[in-house]
Amino acid sequence: MAESDHGTASILVVDDTPVNLEILLRTLKSRGHRVRPVLDGKVALEAARAEPPSLVLLDIHMPGMDGFQVCAELKRDPRLADIPVIFISANTETAEKAQAYAAGGVDYVTKPFQVSEIHSRVETHLKLRRLQTELRQHQAREQELIAELTGAHLAAIVALAKLAEARDPDAARHVTRVQRFCRVLATRLAQDGAYAGAIDEAFVDHLVFASALHDIGKGGIADAILLKPGPLGPPEKEVMKTHAVAGAEAIGAILRDHPDSALLRMGVEIARSHHECWDGTGYPDGSSGDAIPLAARIVSVAERYDALRSKRPYKPALDAARARAVLTEGDDRSGPRQLDPRVLAAFEAVHGELAAIYEELTPPAA
Repeated sequence: MAESDHGTASILVVDDTPVNLEILLRTLKSRGHRVRPVLDGKVALEAARAEPPSLVLLDIHMPGMDGFQVCAELKRDPRLADIPVIFISANTETAEKAQAYAAGGVDYVTKPFQVSEIHSRVETHLKLRRLQTELRQHQAREQELIAELTGAHLAAIVALAKLAEARDPDAARHVTRVQRFCRVLATRLAQDGAYAGAIDEAFVDHLVFASALHDIGKGGIADAILLKPGPLGPPEKEVMKTHAVAGAEAIGAILRDHPDSALLRMGVEIARSHHECWDGTGYPDGSSGDAIPLAARIVSVAERYDALRSKRPYKPALDAARARAVLTEGDDRSGPRQLDPRVLAAFEAVHGELAAIYEELTPPAA
């Protein structure tokens, strides 16, 4: 073990001169450290690999492997790379000191040794290493906590979205399918040079979870409209359209408490804009083209494909080939002019994979 529970350290001392080893051994032991004296570089590496020390005091000029070579080997080993190395040498030339720091050393002590200097340098670097270790542990724990909180947060978001969806028995697994479709579409779209830098791994991960929120505003729509077993009349359609703004406002209220959340920002964009159309004929804002957020344009294709494939009281489900034709060629209600042509091209490239996902996640007909 590199350091004891009492704060003492294991220090590897490497010097081919026994007198120097003896001086360093007495000096460091007087401070309660456990000292391992070694006479040559090869043995020093074996000792370090067998039991990684807290710090290495390393002579530069030794037969066989010199100190620079030993340090290079230490830095190449992931288990040993962060161990501080203090070079020791009788050479006071600036060039050798510069070489020592370039090789990965954290300090340079000249011979003959001054006991107070040895103590000061060693204790300083041991303290720095302890602080660095504590910082890494703190950062690791912080990341674990963030992951735990994020996981719980995302699970709650998806659960809330599915709770709203559960009011409509014909929409079973709609949220999960749209999430899967979005991942496939975005991953494919990332290969389009026009989106270089815009779609990365974080964007895709955020999109998958934020897409679950696209229809969360429907929680405020009355059952008489949401579950009506037939086409909606004009007034009912206007009420249904309010779900886009309602969903964006609901997520926006949470975003105000978490202003740094990229996921929630994307959720607001998707909830508000997933019914916008490329040609400007959508709602609620009548946005067109690139003015529609990219995440919403992807969700629009995913959500429309799922809607075409799904049975509703007022329409039958379309098979994969017919749904693809409607999206890419159009019919009397929808057409490619309403969709981002680049996202539609990505859809064309992966429609077989989307069809397989739909079949996997759709319960068999009763």
